[in-house]
Amino acid sequence: MSSFMKVFLLLAVIVYISKAQQEQRQCLCQRVRNGIGSKTDVKDIQIYPANTICNKVEIVVTIKSGLRYCLNPKLTAVQKLMASIMKTKTSTTTRPTEITSTPY
Repeated sequence: MSSFMKVFLLLAVIVYISKAQQEQRQCLCQRVRNGIGSKTDVKDIQIYPANTICNKVEIVVTIKSGLRYCLNPKLTAVQKLMASIMKTKTSTTTRPTEITSTPY
């Protein structure tokens, strides 16, 4: 095999690998919903801030049936829903009433 052919194949492999890496680097949310049916159906919410891989904030909701979907964080209704859910989640958290320490 000639040196030219070896260099050509090496470049082809490098281009293929870089293309594959670029395709993996994309946002989780390709489509977004404008809202959810009921906040009581929400099992989990994950908020992903903008970063070098995806330049937008993403809100991924998992409902009790196991379905996952993305919400549009720019909509006022979604922002109100998030504030409502965050308020109920933080208000149910118990906090210690007194500080105790144990000896070493």
